[in-house]
Parts: sequence; structure tokens; C-alpha cells
Amino acid sequence: MSAGTSATAFLLLLVTMALPVQARSKQTSATTLREVTDETGRVVKLPAQIGRIVSLAPSLTETVYALGLQDKLVGDTEYCDYPADATKKHKVGGAINPNMEEIAALKPDVVLVVKSLNRLETVRALEQLGIPVYSADPHDVTAVLASMKRLSEVLGAEDAGAALDSKLRERLAAIHAKLNGVAPIPILFVVWTEPLMSIGRKTFIADVLEHARATSVVDSRQDWPQFSLEEEVRLQPEYLVFASSHSETVRNDVEALALKPGWSALRAIKNRKITIVSDAINRPGPRIVDAVEELSRQLHPEAFAEKD
Repeated sequence: MSAGTSATAFLLLLVTMALPVQARSKQTSATTLREVTDETGRVVKLPAQIGRIVSLAPSLTETVYALGLQDKLVGDTEYCDYPADATKKHKVGGAINPNMEEIAALKPDVVLVVKSLNRLETVRALEQLGIPVYSADPHDVTAVLASMKRLSEVLGAEDAGAALDSKLRERLAAIHAKLNGVAPIPILFVVWTEPLMSIGRKTFIADVLEHARATSVVDSRQDWPQFSLEEEVRLQPEYLVFASSHSETVRNDVEALALKPGWSALRAIKNRKITIVSDAINRPGPRIVDAVEELSRQLHPEAFAEKD
């Protein structure tokens, strides 16, 4: 190295050392962080490479697995139970009140949340700890697919995200083709029986119903409206739809409902037109198309019958 080159290098070192600490940290950050905008419009600064993920929503945990990123998932919630391997991950509490100390100890590069499930207070508390939070906010089936593809790009799994998106859209199109011309069936989606609770017209579950050629008899702007048994009898849905990962337990509960005043007046109960689908219908994640197909097959078996 020449004397001139050494002098220049020394001068640059002195200039860099003379910069305010804040300016130097910004220079460092600029080379190691990137800005992304999440689905709520928040600008989030993330490392260029995501190595450690914490998920605070079952649907996002499922998405991480579907993208092949499960080895980077260092923590999730007590309710993250699919796939089975997710139950073995470090638990940080529930989705509503996760343990901040547990999350911080895992040193995540990003924490994944869903606006409709996780609280804003959780997001703010994590931000105060200097932990980046990315929020998903899908409201219908198509938006769920787009949300997963966007997340794949944020997490550095673009190819896996594109493949997943293509596969799910093809499956959805195939279901639509089978249901072409099929009249929608009026149903009541039962979220809870006491008090009686169903879904509003703007929920993604309502959109799942539409894709399955079903329509909710409840027309409410509230996401989870409560109403009386008298109103339920007046609406007289053709089918009752329940969601559960333990179908036999639910079916036994439904049999008990048939003996109760009010419920026994429903034609759907009398005619045993009761459909039980997996809890995939409750999760805006990669199994959402499974939920559409499962419900479609139960409500419209003739459309899926093998033709000779």
C-alpha cells in the first residue's frame, strides 16, 4: 500500500469517527435493515435475512410451515396446534395476552400477528421492546391467498410462496367449476350456542360460505353477532354448520340441542341437516381452500359425485 493510499484511508477513518453516533448508527442500519409495509399500513424495519420468527396466530403458524420455514419458527402460541409439529415449538402464551418476556428471550427477527386476533396493545408493547412486528389483515378468501404470498416475500421464501399461491388458486378454481350453476343454500354458521352467536357478512368465514355456494341467514354488520333462539327459528336455515376439530364431540352436543326448546323447532334439526367442518374454516391460512372444499362437498355432494 502506498503512502498516499494510507493517508487517504486514515483520513476517512477520522471522518467516520467524527460523525455523531446517531449518524453512524443510521449508516449501519441502512446496510442491515429494510423497510416493509405490513397489511395495516405500518412501516416495519426488518433484517435483510429473517432467521428467527415468533408467530402469535395459529393461521400464521400454519403459513410458516406451508412455506417450509418451520426451522426458523422459534416460538408460537398455545393454540398453534397444526401441523402437529407446531405443538412442540416454544410456547409464549395465548394470542390475546402473550408473555412479553418469553418473546423477548427468543430474540426474534420478527413477530407475526393478525389484526383481527391479536391486540394493538401487544403490537405496541413489542415495539417498545425494539421487536419488529408484521401484521396480516385479510378479510376474504382471495385476500388470505394474497396475504400468504406477501408474507412469503417478507420472510424470504418467494418461490415457495408463489408455488403455494398457484396451487391453492388452481384448487379454488376447480371447486368453482364444479359448483357452477349450483344454487346457494341458506345456512346458519354456529360459532357458539350459549349465547347463540354467528358470523357477520364482512367476516372471511362468510366469504368461505359464498365460495362453497352457501349463504348465511344472519345479515349483520357485526363480526360476531349474538341473537335469540326466537330469531333463529324465524330465519329457519336449511342447514346448521358447526366448526370443530373434534367432530364427534360436536355431533353429540348437537344431538343434545335437538332436545332443547327453540332448537327443536328448527327444520334443520328435525331433518338432521347438520354439517360439521374442521376448524380450518376459522383460520385465514393455507387450509382455507380445504375448508371451502370440505363444506362444498357436504352441502352439494351431487356436484362432486363421480360421473360415469
